Amino acid sequence: MPKPQRIRLGILTPSSNTALEPLTHALLASFNVQQSTYHITAHFSRFPVTTISLSPSGLAQFDLAPILTAAELLAHAEVDIIGWSGTSAGWLGFDKDIRLCEEIEKATGIKATTSILALNKALGLWGIEKLGLITPYLDDVQMKIMENYAAIGVVIEEGMEKHLGVVKNTDIADIGEEVLDGLVKDVVGKRVDAVTTFCTNLVAAQRVEFWEKEHGIPVFDTVATVIWDMLAECGVDTKGVNGWGMIF
Repeated sequence: MPKPQRIRLGILTPSSNTALEPLTHALLASFNVQQSTYHITAHFSRFPVTTISLSPSGLAQFDLAPILTAAELLAHAEVDIIGWSGTSAGWLGFDKDIRLCEEIEKATGIKATTSILALNKALGLWGIEKLGLITPYLDDVQMKIMENYAAIGVVIEEGMEKHLGVVKNTDIADIGEEVLDGLVKDVVGKRVDAVTTFCTNLVAAQRVEFWEKEHGIPVFDTVATVIWDMLAECGVDTKGVNGWGMIF
């Protein structure tokens, strides 16, 4: 029996995030069990992020320098691709993630992607025009995300979004499935084409398959989108992977 091809995913992580690492490990463990062609591992590097807001200090957390330092540490592990598992481009502008990927590739020689660039790719592939947006964020952060999606032709009308007004990142991971179930149900009721759980500190990726079966539309979780795109960029066919939603 041939030895599985080893693929290492390097994942950039907000320092206060407690959800994305266990979710990523669980997803990849499931994938590794369901096929024998690849053995895929995830390797993480953190940079300081503790709150989500549009304040000067909140925005400064996503300056390039600390993220590039974290990416360079991932390069020491000779990862095959680097992914930013975070949603900051949602309010900072999608061009920020495009530039980030360019700078990571320039600094490390390793291809890069992000949760949001991957999400936008999925929205295009699925032909999504009306999006249900679920986040834990503040009003002004949510509004910026909606404005940025409107600029690329993705409609998020009144009632198609729900947000919880949480600032402290460690509090986000405490939001339970019962809360998320209600939010998903609410936005689906507005006849959206798809839903996104838009924060990598939401414990949501494991619930995607349930929501899709319950409501009959795709749900794109931002922990999962970056993994999906990283695997695709590494030439991995993820079709037939069960348990983590239509995107796979």
